[in-house]
Amino acid sequence: MTAYVIAHLQDAPPHPDIADYIERLPGTFAPYGGRYLVHMTAHRVLEGGWPGAVVMIGFPGAAEARAWWDSPAYRAIAPLRSRHIEGDIVLVEGVPDGYDPAPAVRAMRDALAAG
Repeated sequence: MTAYVIAHLQDAPPHPDIADYIERLPGTFAPYGGRYLVHMTAHRVLEGGWPGAVVMIGFPGAAEARAWWDSPAYRAIAPLRSRHIEGDIVLVEGVPDGYDPAPAVRAMRDALAAG
């Protein structure tokens, strides 16, 4: 099932390390089937606050995404970003085609009824 690495990164002033990171990043995720889906494109806040930028990389599955995250190639460049940009990064799995949320709703209603 497709997996997504989503980064919500705070704004930061330009820095040579960040430029190096951005240049080198695609070469680290390509061997794992990763590709950019969103890269710091303009966004419109629909609810709440969302300062900063969004980056989203898609992978064939969670195993490939975790392998990329733990890879020596990515670990070598990660400090170029983390020294200069704060943010949150998550790994989420997509849902299958035809996903039905009804079982999750039933479980929630059962839990509410059980008190």
